[in-house]
Amino acid sequence: MSGPSLLASERDSVQVVLLCGGLGTRMREETEFRPKPMVEIGGRPLLWHVMKLYAAHGLREFVLCLGYKGADIKAYFANYLLLNSDVTFELGSGDAEYGRGSVEDWRVTLVDTGEDSMTGARVKRVEGHLTGDLFLCTYGDGVADVDISALIAFHRSHGKLATVTGVQQPPRFGQLVTGDGADRGRVTRFSEKPADESQLINGGFFVFDRAVLDRLSTEPSCVLEHEPLERLAADGELVVFPHRGFWQCADTIRDVELLRGLWQSGKAPWRMWDDRAPTSASGRGTRREDRQHLQRVV
Repeated sequence: MSGPSLLASERDSVQVVLLCGGLGTRMREETEFRPKPMVEIGGRPLLWHVMKLYAAHGLREFVLCLGYKGADIKAYFANYLLLNSDVTFELGSGDAEYGRGSVEDWRVTLVDTGEDSMTGARVKRVEGHLTGDLFLCTYGDGVADVDISALIAFHRSHGKLATVTGVQQPPRFGQLVTGDGADRGRVTRFSEKPADESQLINGGFFVFDRAVLDRLSTEPSCVLEHEPLERLAADGELVVFPHRGFWQCADTIRDVELLRGLWQSGKAPWRMWDDRAPTSASGRGTRREDRQHLQRVV
């Protein structure tokens, strides 16, 4: 992580809004039974991987916009401590004593924003849970090695209302280059899955001033990527943060298999944290010390 470190005050105040409510219609093999952010990579949901990226930069306040099968995401976090810790149950009293485990020090707010709501409506509907002068926002199904600290510093430097991370579109198909004139129709060059380095697409990983919320509507048809962002661009209030590193959304089963392969190989570029690091209450990208918990399971 090469960007400037976040101040302690920023780590405590900057919230991350994650869009987790889509249907995932292009990968029904997985999403028929669970929401797309809960599709697993290396035994962990995609959503967890996205959150770990932000947490590696010291951010721990998350607001999740739920929709399709949102109860599955609620259940995951409700049982997070239980599933990631050693535990002893006192069956008579119902108490549970939690021992060693790997539990992140996150504050996670889960908000039902409507099963049929579009992205703009989802963000607007969590407005009451946002407290700072700016907030971060991204999709719950895309991972990257974006330098979040540098992204926030960039946003504060230009003074506009919104920043979007621009990424190169991952190529899917080979390109056929054909000739002209007498050579029309003859393939002169075949380029296997070329990437257009001159074009950037919306990669998510937004930074928004709070005033952006005034441009959104709770109407289910409000699409963040349509009128709100288009109007911000027309008003000169949207700036791109170019990211030339790794970025991959999980739109299809093929995308998921790619991510799984990278994780299993130990070469996942988005893994910017180190679970093996010594535990610390303040270090970025590390776990807090294992603690003894005495808590009633409900």
